[in-house]
Amino acid sequence: MTAKSEDTPPEPRTGALPGIPSPWNRPRRGRTQPALSRDQIVAEAFALLDAEGIEALSMRKLGARLNAGATSLYTHVANKEELLALVVDQVFGELPLPVAEGAEDPKVWRAAVLECTEGMRAAINRHPWMVSVLGDVGMVYLGPNWMGISEALLAVMETAGFDLAEANDVMNAVMGYTIGTACVEAAWLSALAKTSRSEQEVMDQLLPTVVAATKAFPRLHRLYTTQVPKEIAAGRDDGFVRGITVILDGIEATRAARRDG
Repeated sequence: MTAKSEDTPPEPRTGALPGIPSPWNRPRRGRTQPALSRDQIVAEAFALLDAEGIEALSMRKLGARLNAGATSLYTHVANKEELLALVVDQVFGELPLPVAEGAEDPKVWRAAVLECTEGMRAAINRHPWMVSVLGDVGMVYLGPNWMGISEALLAVMETAGFDLAEANDVMNAVMGYTIGTACVEAAWLSALAKTSRSEQEVMDQLLPTVVAATKAFPRLHRLYTTQVPKEIAAGRDDGFVRGITVILDGIEATRAARRDG
């Protein structure tokens, strides 16, 4: 029996058990009314979520909006969770794919990563109901649009000189930061939307309370008395870019240390 060298690529893993059907590969069930399609159901769910939020979505309510019974919807989607996965993938479809051309240049691949993550953050903030979905264990990240983004990012990183495992680590780091940051922002902005005040008004009123509360914690106190931006929305944008920059700087520094070590 021949021993494998360290350079031998790992054998593909396809799993030992039958796969779980996803919303994109499940066969259509039974007969359905001709006027109703899965695309129509997804579009109407998208509109309902954007207008009224995650709490408003139910199969019964969605069926009423479509002049169809809930059982008709189940011909196209297995349940509410599957429907949400389909709608989330529609959001990911709004995003332009990063392009690998020229990514050998660090400036190019870094700009491609930044553009992709800024687009993802903006999409989550446009559709804040996603906050309740992105942390779920399920099919959300198996959709063709998310897979397309992931494939394109991996291509950018491989063109930049990362091997596939390193490229995947980079993608996980930047997307984890992006989704985490955007979900916190979207939750905050959703809460603000239920009030009659602007983000700037709320923060201007809240800041004195925060400053007073941090007096016993010198670093936090210094942070909130010297680093809070005057324009809160612009400050959030700048803070997001700084965070991605720190991650990308760390990735480059790690690669350089490995190369020179």
